[in-house]
Amino acid sequence: MIRRQKTTIFTDASDSTTVYELKRIVEGILKREDDQLLEDSKTLGDCGFTNQTARPQAPGTVGLAFRMDEMFEQLQVEAFSSPPELPDVMKPQDSGSTAKEQTVQ
Repeated sequence: MIRRQKTTIFTDASDSTTVYELKRIVEGILKREDDQLLEDSKTLGDCGFTNQTARPQAPGTVGLAFRMDEMFEQLQVEAFSSPPELPDVMKPQDSGSTAKEQTVQ
């Protein structure tokens, strides 16, 4: 997952994907060339993103900042909003109940 301000880009990459390849993915989506802060030759694994630290249910986050004149903009990643609580009918049922107990008579 790549995030910049309120923009989130979900992409699939392995820990052997290079930073250069990731930059090309972002460039293709945002139509903006990279201004290079991370080393292109490093892999995502070298940067700490592995299948243990970045999973679909808990994706790794790469912050994205654009170069403005000679400096990079301040990295700003907005927090996700919290989803509302699930209604009772959608909450998991007690796993201790048996099929007989659930039968309607």
